[in-house]
Amino acid sequence: MPLDFFTLMAVMAANLFMISAALPLIMGRDVSRAARNVQASLLLQAVGWSAIIASSSLWDQALSTVAMVCQATAQWALYRALEEWLGPRPLRRTLLVLVVAMPLGYTLGFDHYAWRVGWANGLLAAILCTVARATLYPATPSEGRWRTLLLGCLLTSAFFTLARGLLGAFTDQYPSFRTPHPVNLAAAVATNVSLVLGTVAVLVAWRAEAEQKLRALAMTDGLTGLLNRRGFDAQGDTLLAHAWRHRLPVTALMLDLDHFKQINDTHGHETGDRALQLFARLLTDTCRTGDLIARLGGEEFGVLLMHNATPAGSALDKRLRQRLRDASAAELGFVLDYSAGMAQLRPGESSLAALMARADEALYNAKTEGRGRLVAAP
Repeated sequence: MPLDFFTLMAVMAANLFMISAALPLIMGRDVSRAARNVQASLLLQAVGWSAIIASSSLWDQALSTVAMVCQATAQWALYRALEEWLGPRPLRRTLLVLVVAMPLGYTLGFDHYAWRVGWANGLLAAILCTVARATLYPATPSEGRWRTLLLGCLLTSAFFTLARGLLGAFTDQYPSFRTPHPVNLAAAVATNVSLVLGTVAVLVAWRAEAEQKLRALAMTDGLTGLLNRRGFDAQGDTLLAHAWRHRLPVTALMLDLDHFKQINDTHGHETGDRALQLFARLLTDTCRTGDLIARLGGEEFGVLLMHNATPAGSALDKRLRQRLRDASAAELGFVLDYSAGMAQLRPGESSLAALMARADEALYNAKTEGRGRLVAAP
């Protein structure tokens, strides 16, 4: 059965519109900016292909220019989604220049067929290659499969887009985008296949993002944003194993806000929550990058000072206690204080539970001795 290019394009546009309508229903209303960008990318592609199909019947220059704008912007939206999922991507400024230059050059040179076809398809191929480049690094095994699939779809589309550009710019075998040339028909088939597989890739990426958020929620304290006990235990075991293996010093601190029940009873639970958030913020600001901080429950916090011996714990306590007194008086209207227990990792000790138990025993001694102080385990 002979392939009809117009039918292939019409089917692809219809599929894009249906996918664009289905994605918000599948993903729900509360989705990330990455998911929103993916939805926008697919919708823009649907509008773009519909406009280029309609341009053969009316308003040729206006609709075909709209199509170019939509196709270029759709790839920019996909690039933005990759930025949200994977962090800063390379060639961002280059891509922006290409996205603006492609439709601009197309409409300015519209009266010259070979120019507009060569320019638009050549720059669109460059845009697709730039977005494909954005899928490559950093190489993460857990993300590799969907990124590889998306990379293949983008490069396939770029190859056939460039082929059509060369055909229209340098030969007379491509007088219209509807020409049943083998390259044109192959491009239509490849574009349809890439659409399906590319949609699968971004759905897998969205699922991975959702799973990562669930894992983060399971490991994070909702009030303070710090790790909870589960997250502290999981990450602490890993860090402690590394420290033990390389004979690195580690100091553990257990911190407990003094008279917290009295704060709740006197000032209300809302003020108590503010006190916890203030303490968590100051504790984070006082610790170094790489130290592990968690709210272990109630008004109790845990800290692992990595690559630091006992003097570092005493210095941290001194800085934190002064900051807390000043900030609590200013922000809460009363002075907040805490008791602390400290223990250093012993030679051969690889158990986080044992280390924290010694720090907790020192914390108990600090409370027994009158609170508002740091006590080190023997």
